[in-house]
Amino acid sequence: MSDLFRDLLRKIGSGPHTGKNLTRAEAAAATQMMLRQEATPAQIGAFMIAHRIKRPTGEELAGMLDAYDALGPKLKTVPAAYPTLVMSLPYDGRSRTAPISPLTALILAAADCPVVMHGGDRMPTKYGIPLVEVWQGLGVDWTQLTLAQVQQVFETTRLGLVYIPTHFPLAAGLVPYRDQIGKRPPFATLELFWCPYQGDAVLASGFVHPPTEGMAQEAFALRGVSQYITVKGLEGSCDLPRDRTCIIGIGQADAEFERLLLHPRDYGFADVDVPLGSTPELIAAMQAVLKGQPNQEHSGGLFQSAVWNGGFYLWRCGVCSTLEAGLAQAKALLQNGTVFQTLAALTASVSAIALDSNKTFAGTNPR
Repeated sequence: MSDLFRDLLRKIGSGPHTGKNLTRAEAAAATQMMLRQEATPAQIGAFMIAHRIKRPTGEELAGMLDAYDALGPKLKTVPAAYPTLVMSLPYDGRSRTAPISPLTALILAAADCPVVMHGGDRMPTKYGIPLVEVWQGLGVDWTQLTLAQVQQVFETTRLGLVYIPTHFPLAAGLVPYRDQIGKRPPFATLELFWCPYQGDAVLASGFVHPPTEGMAQEAFALRGVSQYITVKGLEGSCDLPRDRTCIIGIGQADAEFERLLLHPRDYGFADVDVPLGSTPELIAAMQAVLKGQPNQEHSGGLFQSAVWNGGFYLWRCGVCSTLEAGLAQAKALLQNGTVFQTLAALTASVSAIALDSNKTFAGTNPR
């Protein structure tokens, strides 16, 4: 296998004059060999840095996604009135602005719109706060659940998170290479396009640089992804900013790609994006937002950001017919306690499953 991988490495690593792009099948084969550690460590590191320097194509990313689909986990379809929203955010977390996506996810779940998230622990190169730490601060520990248990929570609460170290250890095995090469490899882009869900979904993908969005369009077209949203969001996430125009792409089945420019000031939401302070400060502000207390210290800006994002995604997922209606519903769901009740139900579901698992484990140990 390492000999075969060497041929693929030579193809992308020969420089601008003699190097070539991989085909979709070749990219899938290379990714599977790296995930399975059939390539040597030297080859894997060389491939990552060479591929970063060359820049991946949409076709190569489609092949890499094929490999993730073949070897990775997927949550199963849940019956719902609306398609599941899969929120794909950078795995290396946030370091400058407060993450909004957990609040957005809770707002959508409160409206019976399922949401799937995915990610891992603190990861190079940014080592920012990841989703699992935010959820843990809110009382939800996804890291202790099997994939089957996450599926159970998802079916009950309309929220699920695929935790890479436990649910996709093959992908987690490539994380140390990111630290060793000191740069984000194309796998960091791949994760923005990955959909660990089997059913009808709207994939929300964040980006920073316009070429990333172009690669997404090509990869999605090749793979038959019919519904997706691209967002030039906060730190490459799919969190809509409030301090600038929101640059959004809408991909729909049987329709041309649509460019959407949303100006927060047109809807009364223009403001500086909430900076990321300490984790306890972030969690306290989120809890105030979830309790419908926008006037508490440090939570006012975050409340508005939650409404802005929640309203947008309620609209794009079909819960509301207009953005204005989505904004109104997001605010109402926060203020009337429905979102807080959704978090309480989520916390109770995860805790009950963890307790049952501990009892089962304890029962198998001889005294």
